Amino acid sequence: MHMTENAIETYELTRFFDSRVAVDKLTLNVPRGSVFGFLGPNGAGKTTTVRMLSALIEPSHGTARVAGYELGRDSMEIRRRVGILTEFPGLYIRLSALENLLFFAGLAGLSRRRALPLAEKYMRMLELWDRRLDPVSAYSKGMRQRLAICRALLHGPEVIFLDEPTSGLDPDAAYIVRGVIKDLRTEGRTVFLSTHNMPEAEALCDYVGIFSTSLQWAGSMTSLRGGRYGLGTLVRVRGDAAQWAGVAASFPFVSSVQVAAALHNGAHAPASGELMVRMDDPEEYTPALVQRLAVEGAPIMFVGPLANTLESVYLELLGHSSEAEEIIHGTDGRGSIPSIG
Repeated sequence: MHMTENAIETYELTRFFDSRVAVDKLTLNVPRGSVFGFLGPNGAGKTTTVRMLSALIEPSHGTARVAGYELGRDSMEIRRRVGILTEFPGLYIRLSALENLLFFAGLAGLSRRRALPLAEKYMRMLELWDRRLDPVSAYSKGMRQRLAICRALLHGPEVIFLDEPTSGLDPDAAYIVRGVIKDLRTEGRTVFLSTHNMPEAEALCDYVGIFSTSLQWAGSMTSLRGGRYGLGTLVRVRGDAAQWAGVAASFPFVSSVQVAAALHNGAHAPASGELMVRMDDPEEYTPALVQRLAVEGAPIMFVGPLANTLESVYLELLGHSSEAEEIIHGTDGRGSIPSIG
């Protein structure tokens, strides 16, 4: 075992399926005791990445260490030290919820005596203990999801891979799951969270990676809001903002301009739109930008610093495809880069 400050380390991790590249030269470090959000469109290779990191499939090329153990050489040990929630968790529906957990605990090498208090702990955390003797066939989709999270945590894994853990849950159940994720971080565990829920990722994650076959960007939430993605000015105008985008983009100090669709602010308020103008030094250049827009006749309603979001970075990196829009706004039915740290 090679101990480092990182729970996950990969170098040019690559996986082919026949001639198709599913994961292309992924180089990434995830610090221990953090929540890492792995974000990308459907078919981007996120599930393949998780399957490699949990030692379920072998990479075609590259190396990785998980919990200090080397993929390939120490794959059995990696499997002992990780927990996984898959998109479609397999449970035995004729067994009770508690019987499911005790069965899977046995497969992980835990005796019934050791497993029973752990099962109670996690079932209480996820508010399932009162239904522990019910067959899983009587569980709702959300209850099965919470039971699968219990199963992933039962053997005390150092690294937990969660694939859309709140998908299909009602607000109360999703709140419970988010609380468990926060508790895991407090315990010093590492959570690798694959999600399409941008607000959830922004609220839970210490670090994020935006991925589409290859890693497009990775860093802390703090760095995401600073640097190239955090500098800019928001200008709200009456009516359609798109007609003023060209004026804003004409300045040499402006790196990009994004337009938000017009907003209807109530029956008695005019519709408005927003220009999100990225620039190197907003304090210096915003006055010139606003002056030019006013001279050109833009009906300016508000000017302020651009409050960068994970959503805006995602769209800037992956584009305004219909799939990206579906992922960000929650309508989807499924749900060389610098190292972090």
